[in-house]
Amino acid sequence: MTIKFDSSALKRTQWYEYALRFFFGGAVTVVAGTIAKHYGPVFGGLFLAFPAIFPASATLMEKHETEKKRGAGYIDNTRGRKAAGLDARGAILGCVALGCFGLALWWLLPRWNAGLSLLAALAIWLGLSWSLWSTRRVRYSR
Repeated sequence: MTIKFDSSALKRTQWYEYALRFFFGGAVTVVAGTIAKHYGPVFGGLFLAFPAIFPASATLMEKHETEKKRGAGYIDNTRGRKAAGLDARGAILGCVALGCFGLALWWLLPRWNAGLSLLAALAIWLGLSWSLWSTRRVRYSR
């Protein structure tokens, strides 16, 4: 599957699909805040790394891909499930990189100023994200 920007998807997306994504994002943030208030910010911060809109995106992606196949005359849910699975794989790689970003900040902030720590952690996140994506891309393209 090739990654590309498709602006027509913005036109096909219904208003309630955006609302669902915002709801999930807000709900995850509220849960993380509640956990942080009860157990402390270190533990609560772990839950902020959860990809907040992933559950809504995965179900909507599966629905859109299945509908696309139905429109072409095929009755098969396999494509939708595979597309959602690929999205999940990307979310896992993103979570790993985000976790490393958080660890880098946790380690760097007591040692360096905030701006430099943030830049270094951002470089780590960007480099790791690109490396993981490139490795996955090479591995699955064979």
